[in-house]
Amino acid sequence: MSAALASLASSPLAVNVLDPHSLLSSFGPFGVAVVLFAETGLLIGFFLPGDSLLFTAGVLAAAPASASLHLPLAGVLVAAAVGSLLGAQVGYLLGRRVGAPLFDRATSLRLREGRDRAETYLARYGYARAIVLARFLPVVRTVLNPLAGILHVPARVFTLWQVIGGLVWSLSVTLAGYWLGSSIHNVDHYLLPIIAVIIVLSLLPLLVEVLRSRRAARTAAPPDAPSSPSAPSTSTPGT
Repeated sequence: MSAALASLASSPLAVNVLDPHSLLSSFGPFGVAVVLFAETGLLIGFFLPGDSLLFTAGVLAAAPASASLHLPLAGVLVAAAVGSLLGAQVGYLLGRRVGAPLFDRATSLRLREGRDRAETYLARYGYARAIVLARFLPVVRTVLNPLAGILHVPARVFTLWQVIGGLVWSLSVTLAGYWLGSSIHNVDHYLLPIIAVIIVLSLLPLLVEVLRSRRAARTAAPPDAPSSPSAPSTSTPGT
């Protein structure tokens, strides 16, 4: 029995989907494609580690071939591009096909907040900028694609800008990891703190947007109406 459990723990079925190193050691570049497809195309994938997975894959691609885990850079780049582009397009098509009920079924507060932010970006920045910027924001990059379909963003406009944004995001983050891995000796020894920093940095834009929204809400709130001074008494004294 214990041997069976040990075998299961070492199999790909026991992979920790929230741990980039676990994903990459189990599935390699294929895991990059699958995770990015799910994160950008399916609402259930909003929790997956897109940024940290790309960066870690780049770091491991820079590791020497003799390292315990080495990934081919070309394979990682292709997998990242394919997964992110196909996922976004599928998310858009799901939004067009299912419509608003797609979000009505979502029970996660983070998904609902992400939908509200995505709507704000589309209204504030227009289609092109919003689609590109959303790629760099966790959760928002999950919900904006189906939301664009629900709002009937023109298919040609969405496809053009999601391809541009998807390539810039997936390739730049991967190559940043590759550059760091090439610059620091034995960088794989520092993967955990590096991943933690990447997660914090990826959440900073969301924090800035939340603070900005709260500040704007306070500014737009009407000031408390000043209390009117009490009218002087007009009664005449008794005689």
